[in-house]
Amino acid sequence: MTKEQRIKAFAELGRQLQKAPEYLAETIAQAAFKNPWYTASNVEQAISAIARNLQEDKLTTWLSPYPDLTSDKTVGLVLAGNIPLVGFHDLLCVLIAGFKAHIKVSSDDANLTPALLRLLVDIEPRFADRFAIVERLRDFDLVIATGSDNSSRYFEYYFGKKPHIIRKNRNSIAVLSGEESSDDLAKLGHDIFDYFGLGCRSVSKILVPKGYDVAHLFEGIEHFTQIGDHFKYHNNYDYNKSIYLINKDRHFDNGFLLLKEDQRIASPLAVLFFQEYDNVQQVEELLNTASQQIQCITTGIPLKTIIPTFGFGESQCPMLDDYADGVNTLDFLFANP
Repeated sequence: MTKEQRIKAFAELGRQLQKAPEYLAETIAQAAFKNPWYTASNVEQAISAIARNLQEDKLTTWLSPYPDLTSDKTVGLVLAGNIPLVGFHDLLCVLIAGFKAHIKVSSDDANLTPALLRLLVDIEPRFADRFAIVERLRDFDLVIATGSDNSSRYFEYYFGKKPHIIRKNRNSIAVLSGEESSDDLAKLGHDIFDYFGLGCRSVSKILVPKGYDVAHLFEGIEHFTQIGDHFKYHNNYDYNKSIYLINKDRHFDNGFLLLKEDQRIASPLAVLFFQEYDNVQQVEELLNTASQQIQCITTGIPLKTIIPTFGFGESQCPMLDDYADGVNTLDFLFANP
């Protein structure tokens, strides 16, 4: 296949995903039974985000700096499963760039990735011999692996001798000025609560000006209260609330989210850390110092930082060139053709 043919196939996949074919709808409906975090609304949101990027003009512009390549090299992919289809971008990069893929899907995947790949093969049968879903990675030339800080050590051991991208835990941060409107805070709610806050692009901590009134934040995110009805989320909320009460840790509670002052970036599920600041320069220094732990920032304040920055409500809507951990996957692939 040529690059143009691959682009057209993925663009058609985007159109098909917008139509939600019946067999994919069944997969979506069953996903929550296999993984309770994969609610139908979350899976549909992930598919919609993918479909928005799979447009022929967007794909063509994205790939324009790169040659038309059909490589015999195989890329081993270890996909995460913290949120639905979180590994699709890596899969897209590998296949549309002309490489083969051996794919180790997460046990949490709920059959979503295989379902999308079946649909892709229905659209363009020549993709059938360009990938395989495997239980264990063997016979690969490059590797892209995503996991936790703990699993990354194993990845380094097993895959370190091959050209590789190995990703660890990251979280995202929001920076508030204190002047946010109700609409700004409602959008911020999506950055916090979409996918239950389980993604690396989910905001786990906010930076607020000294003396910030947390009641303003709670008012702005009040309409996300239904997240507390999900039994696994609610279990985490109850557990962390109990810990804070037993330890007499100062915190704020709106009934479905706990807000706690903390210097750390990664907060427990159903908890949002906050930290006060004196000026924007202090914020920029803090962010740049911790850049290796931060996936992205959402804010309405102009910031001088090396970390990708988005407006409120945009952290969970990455574009094709919003690469995880700031590592350009296509550059990596084409450097190892």
